[in-house]
Amino acid sequence: MERHGFYKSHFSEREGMAVSAVALQDHIIHSHQLQDLSLADPFKSRNIRNIYKPVNKQMAKAVIDTGLRKKSTHHKNKEDAEREYVLDPNPPRLTLAQKLGLVEPPSLPLTPEEWAKIKQRSIQHGDSIQPCAICREEFALQPQVLLSCSHVFHKACLKAFEKFTGKKSCPMCRKKQYQTRVIHDGARLYKIKCAIRIQASWRGYIVRKWYKNLRKTVPPKDSKLRKQFFEEKVQQISSRLLSSYDINLDEFFAEIDSTIAASRDVFQQVEEKEIFVSENDWEKIQMQALRQEIVDCPICIMPLSSTSQLASILSGNSNQFSRQAVLLSCSHLFHHTCLQAFEEFSLGVRHICPLCRSYYQKKVLEC
Repeated sequence: MERHGFYKSHFSEREGMAVSAVALQDHIIHSHQLQDLSLADPFKSRNIRNIYKPVNKQMAKAVIDTGLRKKSTHHKNKEDAEREYVLDPNPPRLTLAQKLGLVEPPSLPLTPEEWAKIKQRSIQHGDSIQPCAICREEFALQPQVLLSCSHVFHKACLKAFEKFTGKKSCPMCRKKQYQTRVIHDGARLYKIKCAIRIQASWRGYIVRKWYKNLRKTVPPKDSKLRKQFFEEKVQQISSRLLSSYDINLDEFFAEIDSTIAASRDVFQQVEEKEIFVSENDWEKIQMQALRQEIVDCPICIMPLSSTSQLASILSGNSNQFSRQAVLLSCSHLFHHTCLQAFEEFSLGVRHICPLCRSYYQKKVLEC
């Protein structure tokens, strides 16, 4: 009887040890996220493939996307986009080892007050200001998560870390079975940082523009800079003057030629008109020639006559004169023979005065 009790207690002890070993093994598998081998839900561990079933063609309907259906778009409000929430609000299911008390069960979900304290501790450490500890990049507008150990990471980075490590532990402090909360501190700080950059760029542009205008308008006090300032001003004025000039010489000379030709045509039309010179006009012309005191012929540079003889000829009181003189309507005097020789060598249809180049009428002063 005593031996039977001994064997019974011995087998019960061995059975308890076996159950504990299996429970611990299941807990280790579960902690390493090998759910296919876990005993928590044995039906999920089986990989049951879908058995092929023939499709009834009469019941099947073809679906054609014509693009006429409006896709329902759910616009998130600003409050929803900035709302903080816990990713795993419900505690994970207890493993067999945790139910038997062999392993410490996970902690209960944190209250909002506890999350506020953890977030305050994270803000004091400046985790959101610093880059993500996994990818070493700033948070920017990407989703951000706060762990119950007050460490902050990118949501995608933490998910990738959990996937490749095969266990749920903080990359910084190695705390297991942490709780995760989505926050937006990094996005808010990034927006403030971008606004500060934009304001700094705009203010810098305004100040640089004002300073350049000041440098262009107000001369500096330093002698060298002042000299350089006025040299640049003079150079700018010279450049504007040169740019305003027309440097096409061919067009300039062509314009001058056309202007001279037009002026000649006008003068020729005026001078070609026959102008009748009366006796009174000849008397005035003679008086004007007498006042000019012409002594030599402008063509042969020989004396016309003495001053007294010239005055008597112009007044018509002299009966002797070695060579005939001719008086033009422009009040110029020449030897008659010299003027005839000049007219013979001139190419124009009408003759012009050798001195003033104007058309004339002549009057021979007879002896």
